[in-house]
Amino acid sequence: MDYGACVVRVRSAVGQFSGPFASVYRHFSLGDAFPFVDFHVDIEPGAGFRRWVRPQSRFLIDCVQPFDPFAASHALPHYEWGLNWSFAQRFNQYVLLHAGVLAVGDRGLILPAIPGSGKSTLTAALMLAGFRLLSDEFGVLRPRQGDFLAMLKPVALKNASIEVIRRFSPSAEIGPTFSATRKGDVAHLAPDVTSVAAVHQPARPAVIVFPAWREGAALELQPQAPEQAFTRLAFNSFNYGLLGRIGFDAVADLAAACPAYQLTYSRLDEAVRALRSLVTVSSEGGANG
Repeated sequence: MDYGACVVRVRSAVGQFSGPFASVYRHFSLGDAFPFVDFHVDIEPGAGFRRWVRPQSRFLIDCVQPFDPFAASHALPHYEWGLNWSFAQRFNQYVLLHAGVLAVGDRGLILPAIPGSGKSTLTAALMLAGFRLLSDEFGVLRPRQGDFLAMLKPVALKNASIEVIRRFSPSAEIGPTFSATRKGDVAHLAPDVTSVAAVHQPARPAVIVFPAWREGAALELQPQAPEQAFTRLAFNSFNYGLLGRIGFDAVADLAAACPAYQLTYSRLDEAVRALRSLVTVSSEGGANG
């Protein structure tokens, strides 16, 4: 499986994994002709009597099981979370931001956010409105080039967000809902054909937006000074401290190069229009606002 920033070999003997996996990766090409594989992942059934009594799924990477098993019925979210963990632990050649990343052409929109900010819901809506999706979870910043690679995975929608996105776009390709997981109800939105076809097309950062959903709030875009953006980007990085000067320089360059805003919103359609306008204006003006 080619995610853009990495290639993963996936094998599973858990019967409840393959159907949901095929559903949310429906536009990806499966193959075994990759010259190099970054991760070897196996989703295995539980050991011993757990194959038959309350069946389990076990996540193994390079033959090591880093987590407790999940219920076999939750094998897909188990795989998705395990792969996120593996990527965050091992891919320190990049600056990894907890951020959605989308693009119009090669102009990137970076959405760093803490959990619970509505980042995934907004990222999903932007893709469904025509933005190219690079990532929902990881902003993969190449320090030397200053651009973003795709880490293209299904968008994990949680709890009320599942129905919000179904109402936003009835044609959204959403896989099965997994109830009562460790993060509540979870369903995955499949990346669209356009995003999958462009999985190896980097994006140049054009605008940084820190989103925050607030019930009933009027849409507000508040400019952020570069030093504010720097601090918030560093806070939302998985490996900023680990990378030392490389991380500092990359985040400082990013904050200096792009206009940054705090977005507060309650309506997805208004937020999508505002962000589309920001990306368009940034492509015309370019300078840090």
